Amino acid sequence: MLTDKQLNHFKEQLLEMKKEAEQEMEQYQDDQAKEDYENDKTGEISSVADHPADLGTDQHEREKEQTFYEQAREKLMEVNDALKRIEDGRYGKSEKSGEPIPVERLEAMPTARYRVDEQEN
Repeated sequence: MLTDKQLNHFKEQLLEMKKEAEQEMEQYQDDQAKEDYENDKTGEISSVADHPADLGTDQHEREKEQTFYEQAREKLMEVNDALKRIEDGRYGKSEKSGEPIPVERLEAMPTARYRVDEQEN
């Protein structure tokens, strides 16, 4: 069973993680807003690409940024879920067995839902 001091410690960690994820998502959205003027990003005057590879590079960059956004969104959902578990008094207990999750695991992964021996592969 976690002490109040430990719960507060993990809550602070989770709130910091939440702030980081929100900032990452905001950064992506700011970058997307700039993409409305795609030629500004590439420095091109015309909308016609000089080389077909430029289109591939631009597409790759957009996909990479989308992946980062999705990762930040998933992180935010996990953090919000963990904060809800704290509020509900379920934080630090395995969702599978109800057994306590070791503090070491929570230190390494504050959003952990299961004990290591219960983690699905």
